[in-house]
Amino acid sequence: MKIPKGSISRARCGARDWDFFPQWYAPFMIREGDAYVIKPMRYQLGKPGLLASSDYVGEGKARQFSGTYNARCDNLERYWRKQFGYTDGLMVVDTFKEHVGDQQGVNHRLRFTPRTGEAMFVVCLWAKWVDPDGIEPDMLCFAAVTDDPEPEVAAAGHDRAISNIKPEHIEAWLKPDPANLQALYAIFDDKRHPFYEHKIAA
Repeated sequence: MKIPKGSISRARCGARDWDFFPQWYAPFMIREGDAYVIKPMRYQLGKPGLLASSDYVGEGKARQFSGTYNARCDNLERYWRKQFGYTDGLMVVDTFKEHVGDQQGVNHRLRFTPRTGEAMFVVCLWAKWVDPDGIEPDMLCFAAVTDDPEPEVAAAGHDRAISNIKPEHIEAWLKPDPANLQALYAIFDDKRHPFYEHKIAA
């Protein structure tokens, strides 16, 4: 688990200590039997059966994360078909960040926060990855489901946003029926629409 710079020398947690990024670990909620359970999971889903190298694209200095920390809503029944409706999970966050380029080509990291101040219930998919080579340890990992952005997020320059569902749909999402995927899509259609204020992230 990566530790924010300078956090070891401080006696108190700061706001940045709660930030996490792809390949960092975060508290994650799933359903086990009749209980809700929170487990630490890595934010980037390694699909079972794939090699550890599938986490990245490119070589050398061009090497980047593969993008499997997000699961597009319009791709759930294709690339994510073995997770969608089977291993659905949830993360609870107060804010989210996106990289956005301005008209001068400068890249900014924007922090979006609901104007209401309410916590966001973000739908996700998860898996237990096992290294086919038998070298790396088993790993629990997840991806956030993304959908079309709210108008204010689009106006800020980003074309995707996390799916923030209503509290009354949490149980149905965490206890899915793979034979009734339309019920899960209905949860997306009825998601919350707070106004997301934004500012440049520190």
